[in-house]
Amino acid sequence: MAALTRIGLAGLAVMGQNLALNIAEKGFPISVYNRTTSKVDETIERAKLEGNLPVYGFHDPRSFVNSIQKPRVIIMLVKAGAPVDQTIATLTTHLEAGDCIIDGGNEWYENTERREKAMNELGLLYLGMGVSGGEEGARHGPSLMPGGSFEAYKNIEDILLKVAAQVPDSGPCVTYIGTGGSGNFVKMVHNGIEYGDMQLIAEAYDVLKSVGKLSNEELQHAFTEWNKGELLSFLIEITADIFGIKDDKGDGYLVDKVLDKTGMKGTGKWTVQQAADLSVAAPTIEASLDSRFLSGLKEERVEASKVFKSGGFDDILSNQPVDKARLIDDVRQALYASKICSYAQGMNLLRAKSIEKGWDLKLGELARIWKGGCIIRAIFLDRIKKAYDRNSNLSNLLVDPEFAKEIIDRQAAWRRVICLAINAGISTPGMSASLAYFDTYRRERLPANLVQAQRDYFGAHTYERTDITGSFHTEWFKIARKSKI
Repeated sequence: MAALTRIGLAGLAVMGQNLALNIAEKGFPISVYNRTTSKVDETIERAKLEGNLPVYGFHDPRSFVNSIQKPRVIIMLVKAGAPVDQTIATLTTHLEAGDCIIDGGNEWYENTERREKAMNELGLLYLGMGVSGGEEGARHGPSLMPGGSFEAYKNIEDILLKVAAQVPDSGPCVTYIGTGGSGNFVKMVHNGIEYGDMQLIAEAYDVLKSVGKLSNEELQHAFTEWNKGELLSFLIEITADIFGIKDDKGDGYLVDKVLDKTGMKGTGKWTVQQAADLSVAAPTIEASLDSRFLSGLKEERVEASKVFKSGGFDDILSNQPVDKARLIDDVRQALYASKICSYAQGMNLLRAKSIEKGWDLKLGELARIWKGGCIIRAIFLDRIKKAYDRNSNLSNLLVDPEFAKEIIDRQAAWRRVICLAINAGISTPGMSASLAYFDTYRRERLPANLVQAQRDYFGAHTYERTDITGSFHTEWFKIARKSKI
């Protein structure tokens, strides 16, 4: 290989291999490197099989770095944390001022900011880039969220615009997110929203299966129909697929044999922690995280189900006659309304962080780049983009005139589904949290006056009044004691 390549990629697990092949397929010759060299050979083999793509493999970091044209751009796709620092240490030995490293992993945003600073001191540029879409997305077009050095982004923009998912009416699913760790932060919140979406879909499934007694065939049909309307999305589509897949190791459907215990990598937990740090209510995302924690207690739940057998919960379920068609329609509306609340929470978290860090995030633009390639891609994101186009300073998605109308139209069905589930002993934490969020946000007056009075009573925290400006403190204890004498 005499000519230099346009870009390099280090870290060849499946995501790395697929992204490298995608870049090569779009016409950019690419050098690849992996610490375990068998992965390099595997990638080169795939490049041959998948169309003689211009992928060049290297077994040592020095020749890898030297094979790339200057200013060099190298994408890393390795596990977050220490492996990223080790890879950076390996690469920087051979890099020169003006070269650029891009971390494409799910990294904690402050790690990216720390590394960008360290790279700057060496004269190197750094980007933290969220990549969503899983293995399939990486290969054929992911949603990309690059943040950090704008100069570094400009060096690679031509590649990213071609490699990202392409949406016919709104262009490539990539945009420069902002400075610092903003790209990683946006990807983290994307994943938090994804947790919420998946939980809400699981609850819709639970209500239809446990209360509505729908078979897997009926569930597949319902989700396929839903995917033709307002809920059209990747997650609804794959859910319909899952209900149709038979077990290859026994009778029946595979979904019924999957253990009801959900794993997690940490981005959902980070999202909830950030929401708490910023005092942003994100109850739907929190409920999805709690549901994953509780799902992990499988053995305890098996025991608890025995303890509460005498509670007659199974009898409640078997005694309810259900109109399936009506229930399917109600659940569709409840799912959509809950989803609006979940996205509103994610967007509020992004805005709060953007203000704190001075990132100037464009929420409508984020909705646009999530329309294709990523796990939460959905037709619904177009509505969100338009809401922010109408009013970039929108305080909450719920008060956008279009979304407000959609929620009003669906709230009766939403309440019916949650009441039905409660009475049947089926938990719907995500839908219930969404409804509580909506009902709290839309009320002019809340019982918070009582909580503030309590705080003043026991801790002299003072309170404000509705009728007179200023801070007040009352000796509640003394007054109460006098009245008891």
